Amino acid sequence: EFMPLSAVLSGVKDIREAIAEAERVLQKNGRHTILFVDEVHRFNKSQQDAFLPYVEQGLVTFIGATTENPSFEVNNALLSRAQVYVLHALSEEELGELFTRARQVALPDLSFDDAASTRIIGYADGDARRLLNVLEQLQTAAQTAQVSSIDSDFLDNTLAQNLRRFDKGGEAFYDQISALHKSVRGSNPDAALYWLVRMLDGGADARYLSRRIVRMAWEDIGLADPRAIQLANDAAQTYERLGSPEGELALAQAVLYLAVAAKSNAGYVAYNAARAFVARDGSRNVPLHLRNAPTQLMKQLDYGKHYRYAHDEEGGFTAGEKYFPDDMPEVSFYQPTERGLEGKIAEKLAHLRELDAAARGKK
Repeated sequence: EFMPLSAVLSGVKDIREAIAEAERVLQKNGRHTILFVDEVHRFNKSQQDAFLPYVEQGLVTFIGATTENPSFEVNNALLSRAQVYVLHALSEEELGELFTRARQVALPDLSFDDAASTRIIGYADGDARRLLNVLEQLQTAAQTAQVSSIDSDFLDNTLAQNLRRFDKGGEAFYDQISALHKSVRGSNPDAALYWLVRMLDGGADARYLSRRIVRMAWEDIGLADPRAIQLANDAAQTYERLGSPEGELALAQAVLYLAVAAKSNAGYVAYNAARAFVARDGSRNVPLHLRNAPTQLMKQLDYGKHYRYAHDEEGGFTAGEKYFPDDMPEVSFYQPTERGLEGKIAEKLAHLRELDAAARGKK
């Protein structure tokens, strides 16, 4: 028995009714039910939890469909009882086959030249529904214009704006993302704003752009100006609240600020260096003085012994203390620049390292 359910239109009451129907079918026909929940991410935690006992009992075979990342949108309890299958965008070859079938079945009186066919398939961006929608739109336009042949000129006149908008996922889309990022990194606010607006005008997903803007703040500005990170996060949240077009102004303001902010990739470089070091170095033991000692046995084993509490030290700094594993030489991953706030950070780190060296020299 197959039973569809839409998370957009349904609630706990509908879930209970579906389960009751599944129980009735099992008792009457001895058949289990396949319960298909579309847009499952639209159900909240309690609604998703309502499925758990029936999935565990085997009363229903649960299938959930979502356009979101299930790691974030589906409860762990439900996710752990399911297999996740990722449906990828259709390839150009697959879209080409669909295009051919659709023409033969629904558009036998229309012909398409090669250039127009290629552009339409590119417009679909891996989405079969989008491909069928544009073909339907072209059919209507062709009937109105009383034409039987579709070429690039007809596309330009009929779908010029839409076709310009959808290169998403293609080379030009990622070229524009690259241009935006490099304009921000290169401190050119006008160029950065131009590329942002180009992509927004081209139909790019503003949420994707907001995530990239946050990434730019962390990667290319970092601690040189922490306000840029906060502003990028605020802009992303503002867009989530307002949507388009109102929320796009927040993204524009963030891009302008990021472009003029002091630049530093020191944190980004340090993180990558630390990851590379750990990957090749392997595991080392935590020094005893840095370990937590919540039990008496751990205290007897010297966990936490000789730990120095920084707030009790002069200047709030444990000069000469070692925080790396005992058998590991100290490594310097983070090298702050002299730009923006990092200039102050660099001064402080230099002072602390002098204190460390002096304290260790006395031992």
